[in-house]
Amino acid sequence: MTVRGLIMDPTSNSPVVVLQNDEGNTFLPIWIGVCEANSIALELEGVDPPRPMTHDLIRDLIASTGHAVDHVFIHTLDDSVFIASIQIRDAKEVVHHLDSRPSDAIAIALRTKADVLVDPSVLERAVMSEEDVEETLRTILERMRPEDMGEYEM
Repeated sequence: MTVRGLIMDPTSNSPVVVLQNDEGNTFLPIWIGVCEANSIALELEGVDPPRPMTHDLIRDLIASTGHAVDHVFIHTLDDSVFIASIQIRDAKEVVHHLDSRPSDAIAIALRTKADVLVDPSVLERAVMSEEDVEETLRTILERMRPEDMGEYEM
C-alpha cells in the first residue's frame, strides 16, 4: 500500500493517515498522533529538517548497524487499535521483527523506501471503498471552518 495522504478528522481533531492499495480502489484510514503526522508530512513534502528528527535518527541507526528495513507490516486490528511491526534484516540476512505503532512504522517506511504491507484480515475489517472515502472527505470539508484550513500563501 502507499501513503495517499494525511487529513484531519474534525470530529476528533486527530490526524488520519490514509493508505491506498496498488489498484487505487481501497483505502485504509488510520488515526495517528500529531507528532507522527508531522513526521509523515515532512517526508511526504520532501522537507529536509536542519537536524534529524526521531524517525530520521531511527533510519540512520538501523543503517549504521548494518541493517536494512525490508518492509513494515500492519498485521493486527484489535479493539480499534492497529498493531504493526518493522521487519529489518541484518548483515547475515537474519530478519528481526520490531513491534511498532503503525504511524511510526509508516514514517520509517517512507524514509527507507520500504513497502507498507497490510494483513488481508485487517483490510477486510477496516478498509474503505473509494465511495466511502469520497463521502468521508465531503463530510470533513463540510464541517471545516475557514480558520481550520490554515493560512497558506500562493
